[in-house]
Amino acid sequence: MSDAHDPAPPASATPSADHAAPAPDEPQPSQVHVKRRARAAAGLPAVAVTIKRGLTQMGPTRTARTLLRLNQTDGFDCMGCAWPDPAPGERKTAEFCENGAKAVAEEATKARADREFWAAHSVAELATWSDFQLGQAGRLTEPMILREGATHYEPISWEAASELVGETIRDLASVDEAIFYTSGRASNEAAFCYQLFARALGTNNLPDCSNMCHESTSVALAETIGIGKATATLEDIHDAELLVLCGQNPGSNHPRMLTALEKAKRNGATIVAVNPLPETGLMRFDNPQTARGLSGVGSALADDFVQIRGNGDLALFQALGALLLERDDAARAAGLPGPVDRDFVDRHTSGFTSHAAQIPELDWAAGDEGAGRHRAERGRITAPVAGPPRPPGRFPGRAGLSPGPTRKLPGRSCFTPNGGRFIATGEDDDAARVIDMAT
Repeated sequence: MSDAHDPAPPASATPSADHAAPAPDEPQPSQVHVKRRARAAAGLPAVAVTIKRGLTQMGPTRTARTLLRLNQTDGFDCMGCAWPDPAPGERKTAEFCENGAKAVAEEATKARADREFWAAHSVAELATWSDFQLGQAGRLTEPMILREGATHYEPISWEAASELVGETIRDLASVDEAIFYTSGRASNEAAFCYQLFARALGTNNLPDCSNMCHESTSVALAETIGIGKATATLEDIHDAELLVLCGQNPGSNHPRMLTALEKAKRNGATIVAVNPLPETGLMRFDNPQTARGLSGVGSALADDFVQIRGNGDLALFQALGALLLERDDAARAAGLPGPVDRDFVDRHTSGFTSHAAQIPELDWAAGDEGAGRHRAERGRITAPVAGPPRPPGRFPGRAGLSPGPTRKLPGRSCFTPNGGRFIATGEDDDAARVIDMAT
């Protein structure tokens, strides 16, 4: 992207003329202080940070041209997360969040890590820099290579670099011996071209950093409901009457979800947040694209906050299933319809009978200890889940859930008339791949 008319000064974190290390911008351990959480997520502070990062890294003209094309049908997808985009014609002019603006600013920065930069810094020195400092060093201007025994990267021509890669691949006994690793920070457009290259060679060995984040969901959910890919839509969240947010912090990891939650609330949704900490983004959202948000009025999100111990999610979901079955047994004994959708269970699930037989053996004392909540308190989440038939409920849970809870949560959602889709959003990875699970 040309910026001949954008004479913005270099980014403040850019290497200086003598290629000194960029100053760290993240708080140091001695600077971290515990204080009361913010009242609401986003709002004017998010706007201020977005503008600051854009102007510092890209300058005014590039900032405007880049951000106005971000997540637009005639533009490019944000590399900050994989939150789905609204349909064409329904997208806002500023269809991005603070995190996305930061990610794009680092990609479109005017800072450059040229050959002089690499000559000034050894591999051993760069290994001591933080991820932030490395990112702020700037974009490469040409291919670089670290030769065997060398202490510094050095330039290599495009022709020589291409020949080196090609020779290495040709020497393999099989192309499947190669792994084409990529980063969740890569744009969708770049990743698309990259996978075409790998598949043209005859392999689909294309792991990326989201494997670490989503391995539990992709494996456990495939075993539980038979699919490990997205099937829900953004509109499913907008139209849901119940959303159970399990172990999420959308305000930090995927802020665009806050807009979807706000819309669901306006449509009458009940939101239950389950988390060890009352994250700001679970409680209140000041939408910076509305007058209410900019004025600080904002929107309340979670109707109920269920605080559990770290790693207490498995105990919670076991209790949820047990309480649902207890209510179902009591209702049927009274001749009333129960909260368990027996027809759905009979037609679409297996192992229900053996599971139900284990419920009387549940150790409630151990469950109370594991979840950090008394049985009565855990019952609060049961009421909305076991409510009357309604449009499918949604169970957004972070992809970092361990395989046990990842199996339990969608399994419980299959019990009730509300059980519709399990939505897992990446929490441990900034890529935040969205895997919407349909039961």
